Amino acid sequence: MSQIPQSFATLEERITADYPSLSRRLQQTARFLLDNPQEVAFSTVAQLAKQAGVTPSTLIRFSNSFGFSGFSEMQQLFRARLFDELPNYNERIRAVRTATGETPDSTQLLWEFASANEEVLRQLPDRVNSLNLEQALDIFEKASAIHIMGARRSFMVASYMAYALHHIEKPAFLVNGIGGMYKEQVKAVNQQDALMVISFSPYAQESRDVAEEAHIRGIPLVVLTDSNLSPLVRLADVTLLVHEAEVKSFRGLTASLCLTQTLAIALGVRQDKALDRHSNDA
Repeated sequence: MSQIPQSFATLEERITADYPSLSRRLQQTARFLLDNPQEVAFSTVAQLAKQAGVTPSTLIRFSNSFGFSGFSEMQQLFRARLFDELPNYNERIRAVRTATGETPDSTQLLWEFASANEEVLRQLPDRVNSLNLEQALDIFEKASAIHIMGARRSFMVASYMAYALHHIEKPAFLVNGIGGMYKEQVKAVNQQDALMVISFSPYAQESRDVAEEAHIRGIPLVVLTDSNLSPLVRLADVTLLVHEAEVKSFRGLTASLCLTQTLAIALGVRQDKALDRHSNDA
């Protein structure tokens, strides 16, 4: 059985390659899907079936033929495409309005974002591997200093982590790449320190380069990312996976910020316990 496509590009290649062997109805479906990716990203099965001139069951059968459990699973790849190809917020907003024909008011958007973030926070403790969480804390506790790097969207999470670590009096340095000097800043990290790299799809090249450099030099590396398919996973000593809320092609950072806050406070608790032990021994 062929592997399930993990990206829109891979799915597009599979559809193109398999197109000659598809039934006439599935060929019709394939043409519609590839010609209207923005509509596919946000519309319901019923809406898309009507536009494509097929039945909803045909759309489901099409997704099943490429290994997906259902249409919504395949639809996620069409949504992910918008993150990769429409990095500008104005373009994303325009794409949402074009695809859905809706103009949601501010209160409706607030409810949607709040509900989606509430759900990912509820799921966060079950999604994060507790063993990996403790191993990350072990690395941070032993480190002389912690260096944190996050490019683009991840920068907010990285900067908060550095802020929180300063408040528990753990030496911390934000690898901010000012002047494009990521590599030069990473050279200041030694093997007694630790590096935390935060990166989400589509995984900034700067983050990959920094993680690669740390891996080669044997610097303890903790990675916070969104998938086991992330290219940073193979480089990490410990990986923490986090799933963020997504509303109309916009991804949040609520779960990532919650997790970094937990890491910092948990590390502070460990440091406080260590001080108590030292005081009692004295």
